[in-house]
Amino acid sequence: MRYWSSTIFLLVLLVIANGCYEDSALDVPEKTTTPSDDEIDQYIQKNFLDTYGVAIRYKFVDRYVDQTKRVTPPSRDVVIPMLDFLTEFWADPFVAVPNGSEFFRTHVPAEMVMIGSPIFNEDGTVTLGTADAGARITLTEVNALDLTSREWVYGQLHVIYHEFAHILHQRHNLPSNWKQISPEGYTSAGSWYNLTENEALERGFVSPYATLSFDEDFAETTSFILYNPDFYTKYMTDEANCTDAACEARNAGRQKLRVKYNSVVNHYQATVGVDLLSVRAVIQAKLP
Repeated sequence: MRYWSSTIFLLVLLVIANGCYEDSALDVPEKTTTPSDDEIDQYIQKNFLDTYGVAIRYKFVDRYVDQTKRVTPPSRDVVIPMLDFLTEFWADPFVAVPNGSEFFRTHVPAEMVMIGSPIFNEDGTVTLGTADAGARITLTEVNALDLTSREWVYGQLHVIYHEFAHILHQRHNLPSNWKQISPEGYTSAGSWYNLTENEALERGFVSPYATLSFDEDFAETTSFILYNPDFYTKYMTDEANCTDAACEARNAGRQKLRVKYNSVVNHYQATVGVDLLSVRAVIQAKLP
């Protein structure tokens, strides 16, 4: 299934927090580790810490999670497969394109935290990832790892590309025209999840969550461009022969999304010299 249904989207919502703690002090991540005989630690040392300078936190430490939340650490048997998945679908596609290696190595966060379970919120939504001040990305639902499930694969890619996009705008700001494209369509923290996918599209957004803020809109749009195989069909191509107001409204939303699409692609090229569409092509060739 390539798209979550509206029901699933609303129940298992990607509350992908844009550097929710962007202004909060973070502990400075340690980029060195004590030598370990543990095979997982050795794998992390070789493939992430030595290669990209990224420390992987998979053992539960309460300072990585809001202490009001109850979460489960990842099972040992999913840690290396999850890291292989991230290498194949996150690191490798960026490294494969011109200027992508330098971009990835200089923008990848110093720390990645893996949590086995979702993080449930009081409003009924579920946090599947966070990006904290460009220094840490947290991924959840790692224990549900299933590389044969399109829903799981696409869901995880949605989160990691979204969180990584936050790091870009945190360092290089949003595109100069971003706040003028669909200013009237944004909602708020307490209402975005009441929108349907079509209502978000009519406003010029790829998802209800994108309507939460300018930053979330940028991260969602970037993520959808990269992972969504049907992005052009669903979000860029107008429906032909509209006979009702709803169809015309969706097409009006697509017009705004075409502006956002060009803005995102141009922003990556201008700020870091990366052709985002080349990255998308590598990702799409790998998808199940």
